Amino acid sequence: MSTSDLSRRSVLAGGAAALAVGAAARSASAATGADSSPDAVVPGEARGERGWVTSTLRRMTLQERVGQLFVQNVYGSDATTADDRNLPLYGVASPAEVVQKYHLGGVIYFAWTDSVQNPEQITGLSNGLQRAALTQQSKVRVPLSISTDQEQGVVTRIGPPATQFPGSMALGAGRSSADARTAAAITGRELRAMGVNTDFAPVCDVNVNALNPVIGTRSFSSHPDLAARLVAAQVAGYQRDAGISSSAKHFPGHGDTATDSHVAFPIITHTREQWEQLDAPPFKAAIRQQIDMIMTAHLSFPALDDSGDPATLSRAIMTGVLREELGFKGVIITDSLAMQGVRDLYGDAEVAVRALLAGVDQLLMTPAMDDAYAAVVDAVETGRLTQADLDAKVERVLRLKYRRGVVARPYANPDRLSALVGTPRNLDAAATITDRTTTLVKNDDGVLPLAVSGRKVLVTGYGATTTATLATGLTSAGATVTTMETGSAPTDAKIAPAVAAASAHDAVVVTTMKAWDRSVTDPTGGQQKLVTALLATGTPVVVVAVRDPYDIAYLTDAPTYLATYSYSPVAVEAAARVITGEVAPGGRLPVDIPVAGSGTEVLYPFGHGLSY
Repeated sequence: MSTSDLSRRSVLAGGAAALAVGAAARSASAATGADSSPDAVVPGEARGERGWVTSTLRRMTLQERVGQLFVQNVYGSDATTADDRNLPLYGVASPAEVVQKYHLGGVIYFAWTDSVQNPEQITGLSNGLQRAALTQQSKVRVPLSISTDQEQGVVTRIGPPATQFPGSMALGAGRSSADARTAAAITGRELRAMGVNTDFAPVCDVNVNALNPVIGTRSFSSHPDLAARLVAAQVAGYQRDAGISSSAKHFPGHGDTATDSHVAFPIITHTREQWEQLDAPPFKAAIRQQIDMIMTAHLSFPALDDSGDPATLSRAIMTGVLREELGFKGVIITDSLAMQGVRDLYGDAEVAVRALLAGVDQLLMTPAMDDAYAAVVDAVETGRLTQADLDAKVERVLRLKYRRGVVARPYANPDRLSALVGTPRNLDAAATITDRTTTLVKNDDGVLPLAVSGRKVLVTGYGATTTATLATGLTSAGATVTTMETGSAPTDAKIAPAVAAASAHDAVVVTTMKAWDRSVTDPTGGQQKLVTALLATGTPVVVVAVRDPYDIAYLTDAPTYLATYSYSPVAVEAAARVITGEVAPGGRLPVDIPVAGSGTEVLYPFGHGLSY
């Protein structure tokens, strides 16, 4: 059902249906405000929680209990409209039918599922899915966890008009816990306004490997203390300030690998002592902040479990380390079970059962839902997964939904969107925070700040939107700008005209995006060729790395180099302000940048950063 079809009456009626799940739920509204902490439950509220969880669990069938353990992607922008892409996965066509068939515990939104087109559509989808969960023919009606990966920066599922931020590594460059918390609070409040009650963020991985293809700028830092401090701030922003669930990821740590677990099986070679020093601190910080959820990593960590199984399927890691050693009492959820890193050793149905036996509570995006669902039911019926273990998992899921206010207030109000999402106040806060993150790494020739008024500037390099955004910022400062986008893997045919144009301009600004990555992003090294050729023209060149700051190690001849950590427009706009001198650069490197090809020799150290 689209938002335009969602009347105020239906929202209120749906809310009443949700509150009718039991007398305990009806008393929950005061206990689950936006500023409530999941573990800060006063005695009366605790009794209400226990009553609702106990009565709900007691009335659930085995199939309904198992359904709460699954969080799935569903195709379609509207809950009740058939989408044939659901049929091969679930045997039913509409998202609402998927929710009802399996009694799902939750859903996850992506652009590729058509879930996140705009705030009005997202809100309508969220309300429609909740209505499906709460109106099915069942003795119990449990609302959904509705989730997405709004990490910000390079992993941003919901774009403008929702407020954008430059991401974790940029916040690491800014060093401000207050800014990190504000970014999370704004993001969380806007998600909640659209009916999304769970954000799979923040990333706790400490990116100590500059060649990491999957984490990179999603990490706050290569230093565990800084990462831990900002993780704690963001958990507080999401949960205490915004009132949504936060999920730390990817346990036990995905920061030191050159392998992408989406397509292969990484092995982390850290010793137990190194894990304690490097990987564990951000997760411990999140647990101290009473984080609601922790997401697993599909990787082998022999120092913690030498069985060869991925951490997701390791009882030694999920139960032994996370539950027993670190004392985590919240919900453990897998990373996507469609990722190759968890599928290499066992079939999809067996993976689901083994994850639960390891200590996981919820299974994310299993690619074989019927098989996995049946396998879990069978595991309980045969005693492989005990009834007590199953009930403990379901209790954690139900308790989280109650404490986060999803039981009391499952529906979002579409009439409040304009007052809550992408407001001028939120956008101004995002711009101010981002201005503090741009990092000036090199300014050897004193080119910056660049007086662009009345001068001709060529903007070239990666990204149609990126170069256009940068050009707009420079034009507003008085420059006459020519834009020639060349892509992430520029060919000689793309490079030649840009180089020819450089000689006719007073300055060149060239954007790079993972120019170091010769394996996937830019196999022929076109970005490096482009920058080298532009430098040879003699025209002043400003290199702006709009993703990983590590590009400078492969572009050492460039005398002027800025790092934004993100190609999000808010980061690129801030770069334009720094280039023109409207804003002085204040960011400091949150990572060590190693010499190209070296794992130990540092080119630019953690903390480096120039200003005007």
